[in-house]
Amino acid sequence: MKFGARDLRRLSLPLLLAVLMSAIGLSVAYFTARDAQNAAGKREAAERARRQIEQRLSQVRTEEEDLKQRATLFQQLEKRGIIGDEKRLDWTELLAETQRELRIPGLKYEFGAQMPVDAGNGTPYSWFASPAKLQLRLLHEEDLLRFLERIQGSAKAMVLVRSCKVAPLARVGDNREAFAQFVADCEMQWLTLRPTGKAK
Repeated sequence: MKFGARDLRRLSLPLLLAVLMSAIGLSVAYFTARDAQNAAGKREAAERARRQIEQRLSQVRTEEEDLKQRATLFQQLEKRGIIGDEKRLDWTELLAETQRELRIPGLKYEFGAQMPVDAGNGTPYSWFASPAKLQLRLLHEEDLLRFLERIQGSAKAMVLVRSCKVAPLARVGDNREAFAQFVADCEMQWLTLRPTGKAK
């Protein structure tokens, strides 16, 4: 089949329309793909922003919970009398009272000079430690545990027991300490929390 000039003239308009429709189709496909890509990018950006917001909210909740726990701990320390200057008079009265209540045959103690534990750490409060040496004459070894438990639960300080050595005691004399069976030597630290800048 042969096409003449006349046939080509007849087909020129349909061919032109076909080319035009192809161009329009390609343009639509291009812009649709570009819009889809832009939409996907926007979705990814929105998802990243959402994740960042959720992460920040989680961090804020964690910080808030941490602040609540710190506030609760601070209130407990304040209620116990651990915050502020050391209260050695109260400590000595507590030792004597505990000795009487538990009927400890003998008690000797000595407090050393108070020293900063974490001064200069940039926080508004710092820990201070007062070393103490205790020597107890005991009827029973369990008396030592009861004595330390009472002190740690009632002292206006955080009492840390560093070491305790218990040994049998030979009976000598006829005073009250003669009934003691054991002697305990303990190394302790009595901690208090004070505002920074008020250390003496």
